[in-house]
Amino acid sequence: MEFLEELASRRRFGMKPGLETIRAVCRALGDPQDGIKTIHVAGTNGKGCVCAVLDAALRAAGMRTGRYTSPHLVKLNERFFLDGAPVRDELLQKYAARVQHLLADRAGRPEFAEVTYFEALTAVAFLLYGDVKPDFTILETGLGGRLDATNICSPAVSVITRIGLDHCDWLGGTIGAIAAEKAGIIKPGVPVVLGRNTPEAIAVVKRRAEETGAPFHYAPDVFDESQVPRDFSLDGSFNRENAATAAAALAVLKLPVAGFGNVVWPGRFQRVGRFIVDGAHNPPAARALAAALDPSASYTLVAGFCSDKDVDETLRILRPHVSRAIAVKTCNPRSLSPGELSRKMAAAGIASRPCGSLREALQSMEPWQGPGPDALVCGSLFLAGEALAELGAYPWQTGAFDPAEALRPA
Repeated sequence: MEFLEELASRRRFGMKPGLETIRAVCRALGDPQDGIKTIHVAGTNGKGCVCAVLDAALRAAGMRTGRYTSPHLVKLNERFFLDGAPVRDELLQKYAARVQHLLADRAGRPEFAEVTYFEALTAVAFLLYGDVKPDFTILETGLGGRLDATNICSPAVSVITRIGLDHCDWLGGTIGAIAAEKAGIIKPGVPVVLGRNTPEAIAVVKRRAEETGAPFHYAPDVFDESQVPRDFSLDGSFNRENAATAAAALAVLKLPVAGFGNVVWPGRFQRVGRFIVDGAHNPPAARALAAALDPSASYTLVAGFCSDKDVDETLRILRPHVSRAIAVKTCNPRSLSPGELSRKMAAAGIASRPCGSLREALQSMEPWQGPGPDALVCGSLFLAGEALAELGAYPWQTGAFDPAEALRPA
């Protein structure tokens, strides 16, 4: 998929102020987003899990679903789901080609001059789901909410998960400032469901809902975490919190809470033999991860982080649960080197050593075999994906969706 590879090679991290570009691109494509029935999900942590739970529940109710999330663990196809599976290469390429041709034809126009990686992928998603027309398409914001490329949708319900300090350079340095950016997805008259949060975040989101005339629902008041079905397939208390947020959104939509035993959301407190693989990459995610760990256990940490994250605080949070660590590099160009990360680990009081690759680190772990999970891989979703592939636990080796089936007449 040459166009998608080319996009990845020139992608810019972060977000570009304003929605003018994505609006111009979609207008030129016929505004496919206007024909999609969506559920829009924002938040600092947990939003992808909420999307996965909603997807499983809607399919259990007999509905056809689309799901657009980011980032991917291993394959770009993971960002584009139809009926519970990543789309196949040929279907993704079909819609990517249409965006590619548009950008090539209008390259000289100012509004098309700097289309970002995420904007282009979002346009591909809108085209795909606009053609297939699932009963519901679940859209996850990439960064923030107010200025996120997905925010030109018209949702049936807006969902905001737990809000914490992350991407502060872009979104602001306080919970209130970040909550205001997340609350930017709230639309006039469209109900909003807020997951468990701090009083500061609740106040900001509730005020925005009142300003826009959007019915406000606080998820813990609608659906308690203790009510999450016992067969829920994901481990970790934070995943149960996310499931309860999804259930609250379903209740607001007057849809059944079912299918929770079929949720597949890899790399989030996923047990693979002696390993726990988790994408925790910031302090809020690290706190959730630490709370889910066995307090009596001591883990070997295998970690890789991007340089723009608060690595020092994340390591400080994990330190009480870690006996030793191996520093590796992620596949992201912003990754800390193993040497840099090892020095940060040492400064946090964690005995550590750098390692040339994740594969080498995992292979070196064999002498440390314990009776239960005693090793923790975290620091990046890309690292989590690489670990699952190395451990033979990546669930989507190929796309499993049939394009002909996706485009069958209604």
